[in-house]
Amino acid sequence: MSKFNRRDFIRWSAGMALASGSLSFPGLLLAATRKVVVVGGGVGGCTAAKYLRKLDPNIDVTLIETKKAYTSCFMSNEVLSGDRTIESITFDYEGLKRHGVRVVIDSVTAIDPVAKSVATESGDTFGYDACVVSPGVDFKWDAIEGYDEAVAEEIPHAWFAGPQTVTLKNQIRAMPEGGRVIIVAPPNPYKCPPGPYERAAQIAMYCKHHKPRAKIIILDPKDAFSKQGLFRQGWSKHYGFGTENSMIEWVGAASGGKVESIDPSTRTLEAEVEDFEADVINIIPPQKAGKVAYASDLVEGDWCPVDKLTFESTRHKNVYVLGDASSASKMPKSAYAANSQAKVAAAAIVAKFNDLHVGEPTFVNTCYSILSHDHGISVAAVYSLDRANNMINPIKGAGGLSPMDASDDQRKREVSYAHSWFKNVINDMME
Repeated sequence: MSKFNRRDFIRWSAGMALASGSLSFPGLLLAATRKVVVVGGGVGGCTAAKYLRKLDPNIDVTLIETKKAYTSCFMSNEVLSGDRTIESITFDYEGLKRHGVRVVIDSVTAIDPVAKSVATESGDTFGYDACVVSPGVDFKWDAIEGYDEAVAEEIPHAWFAGPQTVTLKNQIRAMPEGGRVIIVAPPNPYKCPPGPYERAAQIAMYCKHHKPRAKIIILDPKDAFSKQGLFRQGWSKHYGFGTENSMIEWVGAASGGKVESIDPSTRTLEAEVEDFEADVINIIPPQKAGKVAYASDLVEGDWCPVDKLTFESTRHKNVYVLGDASSASKMPKSAYAANSQAKVAAAAIVAKFNDLHVGEPTFVNTCYSILSHDHGISVAAVYSLDRANNMINPIKGAGGLSPMDASDDQRKREVSYAHSWFKNVINDMME
């Protein structure tokens, strides 16, 4: 170990995805205290803040987040089936504080890359040597005529886990037997690609036992979606998909699934081919980078361009954008992708503070979906960086989908794996 010094360690760690939550890092005794401000207390922001402190406990890390507690979007669909409460997926920031992260509950209004400062709604200003921005997504409210933030309080998107998740759950429980639920899926790209289709299954889980004549219709502006074959197989097995008595119906783009407008007073959706009415409507709008990214001039098009070696913004130096808001193709916009990107960014920041070479990173993503109490499916991938083209590409043969011919026992094990994975991600980002 005498030949493996601090400089070697930083080179090594900067080139890793640092995907294992059990991996610990020795403290690096750096000469000068540097300041990092992290904007956003979701998976990306929390993971970056924690791992910056783990890589170097002398870095002054401040995380600024609007909400006092984090409510996990992944696994939030289980609230709709009744398998979880909203409290069971809500976590405070005490674990990060134990790592020495200063947590500030406030709203960031803008980031000034020239002054290297972050301004908040309360009037405070935080200087930084590096700023990590993980603002998540915002909605394109003008995409569906008649649907806006005010209407969303009654016709929820529930795409940010929290009060709207509970609203949607209560609406499903209040609808009459034989009622109809419509889920309006968004166009690509968007946060959590399998989410709308798992949501349909989780709602069907509840209805199968409590409202067996209910119907769940997915109106989709796409003709393909994540894990499509596995979803259709699971829907068929548990909810009669493809039969006259199917509880779940999917209407893709070719069949007129794109929704153009809504009349909230009658709960009527106008799609390309026909109109649809429902007792419960869940609209998931098209998406773009979070508001603070726009306020801070970090966006081109709908997303934030980054150097994928480090996730430093290509628009402003010393600002790192990761998670759902970043343009990280071909990685999906998912919780685990954000977790992986945050570790790469944290290692790159530490390397930059010490004027050291940043190694080639490797990225990982895993996503589970639960279709019934005993039926889970998953997708996993490992990614490498094509430095010449600034592209993150999946490594052929690394990862893959759950097999279509999996046994019932395998499907059941995937449910338990999903729950364990959820606990591990939360622990890795916050504890």
